[in-house]
Amino acid sequence: MKNLTLQQSEEILGTLKTRFEKNPLRHKNIEWKKVEMKLKSSKEKLWSLGEMERTGGEPDVTGFDKKTGEYIFCDCAAESPADRRSLCYDSEALESRKEFKPKSSAVGMAAAMGIELLSEEEYFELQKLGTFDTKTSSWLKTPSEIRKLGGAIFADYRFGRVFIYHNGAESYYAARGFRGSLKV
Repeated sequence: MKNLTLQQSEEILGTLKTRFEKNPLRHKNIEWKKVEMKLKSSKEKLWSLGEMERTGGEPDVTGFDKKTGEYIFCDCAAESPADRRSLCYDSEALESRKEFKPKSSAVGMAAAMGIELLSEEEYFELQKLGTFDTKTSSWLKTPSEIRKLGGAIFADYRFGRVFIYHNGAESYYAARGFRGSLKV
């Protein structure tokens, strides 16, 4: 099980609380005390949020799932998280590269962190809360019919709107990373 020390737990909770209080428009009608209670009872998810923070994601509460009773955290860094760039899409794409392999894949790294890549819908919802990826782009959860054909999708924000693009899943760029989400 992935756990943080008591000091690490207190540090990440403090960071999350400060960010929560600085950005009230991201989570209207959500109380920090209730979020904090959930986090304190979910050590593994707190570890995942610590990983999101460590890799530059700046996670924050962006919603509440009424069906499951879970708070939704999402990477809210202005640009695609710095320590999650230069990755191809998934392990299949990583294995297909014969030379100049990236260090990892977006899907693989997200799984290791215990988080999910954002879907197109989630990316559009995130963009309603601010302006993200004006200089970078982020891999998105790719529909299987696109992935079966060797492609993957990514998005960014340019010219006042969100653009969804495609690329070969094995491609990777210094300005493309991924954003993740986590339900707690």
